[in-house]
Amino acid sequence: MTKRLVDIDDSDLQAAQEALATRTIKDTVGQALRDAAAAAARRREIQRLTAGSLAGLADKEERAKLWP
Repeated sequence: MTKRLVDIDDSDLQAAQEALATRTIKDTVGQALRDAAAAAARRREIQRLTAGSLAGLADKEERAKLWP
């Protein structure tokens, strides 16, 4: 783990602590980073699904090729 020195706006920190139900700066920043990464992963998955990646499952014969 790398120690970093950053400036954090007090009102942003307080709002994040309330939203995340965290008490320490370390916990708040850590949870915010994990939440941001998880949100990005969810967006990528939604994009993949809406781009038609499951279209083959709609057709019975295509589905059989995908899941023999």
